[in-house]
Amino acid sequence: MGIKLLEVSDGRAKAMLEVTENHLNSAGTVHGGVIFTLADFAFEVASNSYGTLAVAINAQISFFKAVAAGVLYAEAKELALHPKLASYSIDVTNETGELIASFQGMVYRKKDMLKIE
Repeated sequence: MGIKLLEVSDGRAKAMLEVTENHLNSAGTVHGGVIFTLADFAFEVASNSYGTLAVAINAQISFFKAVAAGVLYAEAKELALHPKLASYSIDVTNETGELIASFQGMVYRKKDMLKIE
């Protein structure tokens, strides 16, 4: 996909994607699945940032603006953190800060620690 992680801290993450021809749909704009994947990546990193395994149990996205070129950013922010559940909001913007999509996700926090190799 070409996604790059820019920042990570407890409950937060920021990632970016430089749009290429491979990311475009038949209408010539970035495919919704690409935008979802970018947001989902930031969601995954933010929700696992404490070192405890978190798995998605719900995710939804709303698209606001089509984009055909440039750079997209996904910024994940934790909304609520509990021992078993956590909620996140992820804004996808372009390089000028325009809102492209809004993603909401919830994770189930397992007791397992992440296995990093």
